[in-house]
Amino acid sequence: MKVAVVGGTGSFGQAVAKQLVAAGIEIVIGSRDAERAKEAAASLGAQGASNEDAVRGVDLVLLAVKSEAAVETARELRAAIGTTPVLSVCAELRFGPGGVKPTTEATSIAERIQAELDAPVVAGLHSLAAASLADEPPDEDALVCGDDAEAKAVALELAARLVSGNAIDAGPLVSARALEGMTAVIVNVNKRYRAHAGLRVTGLPER
Repeated sequence: MKVAVVGGTGSFGQAVAKQLVAAGIEIVIGSRDAERAKEAAASLGAQGASNEDAVRGVDLVLLAVKSEAAVETARELRAAIGTTPVLSVCAELRFGPGGVKPTTEATSIAERIQAELDAPVVAGLHSLAAASLADEPPDEDALVCGDDAEAKAVALELAARLVSGNAIDAGPLVSARALEGMTAVIVNVNKRYRAHAGLRVTGLPER
């Protein structure tokens, strides 16, 4: 599998790329600045390129840019991405004195990205944190949702390389609204308990 990590110079993109390279997956770090991408990739044993070049000829595009730039980035890369499946890991959060909250948008970022692309979009990995991925795969599950079965299968295969728990099919793309909101829950829990907590889903049949 060959994966482009758009936003791969950020903390989450770097952590994901590091784990995937260790798992034997070919990674291309994408950035608006190609030289910055190459510098970030060099320490990981990955390739680096501009976003447009990074997303060409891969099996999956992992969109890990900041949430406020996600839809615009998808729009800019529409032609370069073509029909290559896209995994959105973005979540919109509101920070305030009462804690971290999801935004009140009616639709998920993933659904808005889907509206900009010809490619199938899936969403997932929202309960994973960069700090948890810093070393070995964390003892967590990873949830992925989407409407396209083939695209979701590719994303689940990738998710399984990132965690020591299960990669779980969480249903259709509309579920992304709940998964993105789960990021706020995890951030609040980790802040309250000064931890790096994640999710485990119990009661699943053994693999």
